[in-house]
Amino acid sequence: MIQNNCRQFTLASRPQGKVRITDLALRETVIPSPKKGEFLVLNEYFSLDPSMKGHMEDRSDYRAPLQIGDVMAGRTVGTIVESNHPKYPTGGQVFGFLGMSDYTVTNGKKIPVHLYQEPVNPEAALGVLGGTGMTAYFGLTDIGEPVAGDTLVVSGAAGATGNVAGQIGRILGCRVIGIAGSPEKCQMLEDDLGFDATINYKTEDIGEALDRLCPDGINVYFDNVGGNILDVCLDRLAIHARVVLCGGISHYNLESKPPGPSNYFNLVFRRSKMQGFLLSDYTPQFDEARDQLRSWHSSGQLIQKSTVIDGFTSLPDALVKLFEGYNLGKMMVRNDRFKD
Repeated sequence: MIQNNCRQFTLASRPQGKVRITDLALRETVIPSPKKGEFLVLNEYFSLDPSMKGHMEDRSDYRAPLQIGDVMAGRTVGTIVESNHPKYPTGGQVFGFLGMSDYTVTNGKKIPVHLYQEPVNPEAALGVLGGTGMTAYFGLTDIGEPVAGDTLVVSGAAGATGNVAGQIGRILGCRVIGIAGSPEKCQMLEDDLGFDATINYKTEDIGEALDRLCPDGINVYFDNVGGNILDVCLDRLAIHARVVLCGGISHYNLESKPPGPSNYFNLVFRRSKMQGFLLSDYTPQFDEARDQLRSWHSSGQLIQKSTVIDGFTSLPDALVKLFEGYNLGKMMVRNDRFKD
């Protein structure tokens, strides 16, 4: 049932260092009506991602920044509740970059929207089968090029992308070591997701632990953190290692630019490569990735881990908690207007 108002969170101020609840402002507006060739989506689950901070800042590294007053950007899963578009029927389940709004009108082109042919669990749609899963898939398989028997180290391993990258490595026959920040996170990685070993960076010496766990060096390092952990791992690369630069958790809350790696020249000595990427680089291969991820997920090899917070108005708090490391797996908010 369509409600009589539409709640939205808009960008109220640009973060200075840490993201704050007051950086987003709640407003209510009328529900938009779809014109010919458009459809109306009730957004039921909202994805919270580190990249959202980049949309809030006044820079255009890979996407034009939001302007003050714009609806906050973000991925959602929802249901089409009204349609004037022949390819997007009422009742269809969709995934897209539809933002922090109860309802979104789109034509499916200006904002690309994926229509599921069969119902998909919303948590998996935003996690292992969505942008998170595809980021892990392309980063690891294309840049990391894992080979069975490789030692794969993943930082930020209990986060949305890190846990999926580690699981894919396990599926492909790697020995997987995860770096995370609490006993609970390390236990989840080993007991639930099949990581071979973990390192709690808050209580252990990372270098000593890697020396013990990777006596022959690191073949693939999937980096979600940057900073000191990247430095420590660069010191322990195997010959012809591959370093996948996916994220930089260590500097997301800083007000100034972080220092670069101090030992990058070890890439030369170890004849290794270090490469960054954007998920959009692989847009033509999205269907291929979805098919493979769906196969692994349906067979039970690839497990979805989520932290779900209820209520549309909890979105700002959930975003702040994401940058505080609150989540196990994928962080998301379930709209209180969503009915199972």
